[in-house]
Amino acid sequence: MVSNRVVSLAPSVTEICRALDATDRLVGVTHHCRPDVPAVGGWLNPDFDVVEARDPDLVLTTDALQADVRDDLRDRGHRVVHVEPETLPEVVESFATVGRAIGKPTAGRALARRARSRIERVRRQVADERRPVVYCEEWSDPPTAAGNWVPDAVRAAGGEYPFVPSGERSHRVDSDAIEDAEPEHVFLHVCGRGERSDPETVLCRDWDVPALETRAVHVLDDSLLNQPSPRLIDGIETMARTLHPDVVE
Repeated sequence: MVSNRVVSLAPSVTEICRALDATDRLVGVTHHCRPDVPAVGGWLNPDFDVVEARDPDLVLTTDALQADVRDDLRDRGHRVVHVEPETLPEVVESFATVGRAIGKPTAGRALARRARSRIERVRRQVADERRPVVYCEEWSDPPTAAGNWVPDAVRAAGGEYPFVPSGERSHRVDSDAIEDAEPEHVFLHVCGRGERSDPETVLCRDWDVPALETRAVHVLDDSLLNQPSPRLIDGIETMARTLHPDVVE
């Protein structure tokens, strides 16, 4: 089924649509999305009447936090496709799922295939390198270690990530856990901050860890790690170049 009027209620699925060359089908997005398309509200609080007014033939949602939004829209009679990736392989598979949903299954499969190829290329480049311990901070007050697909992303980039198991939600970490792990690199990718985060928020902490001693605190645009879209593949490559600059192109 080809969908020509799509409302995307998450930046990640909007970005997937962009990568599928389907932004011309978007008739509504959230305030947090990049394309110049009419906004229908926020990620967690879309205006259902505005969504209705856009007359979509498909609404895209994602994440467990949008489950109520998904259900309410279905109750209103909308066709909703919901993706809820928790690990890196599931993120990549969601590219194909969105492709099928909007009527571009071949493009969706090709996008997923390219993503897997890029990830495998990085893995091969770092395969024989020493793997430093990495701490990824998704939120800073309180310090919150990134979960979901981020542990997989760190390992693909050639690092070790002892803070959250793959697939588990992000959660708060205390100073003892950080110091026990002795991270050599910190990646700061605070939700909603883009690249505006201040590394001093980490550097000023009383943590006895190698990353602070060497000032190896790296600020990333939050979309590069927090967003389950093709931007995550960019993030893996960026992280790998930071961790292993001598071997990753």
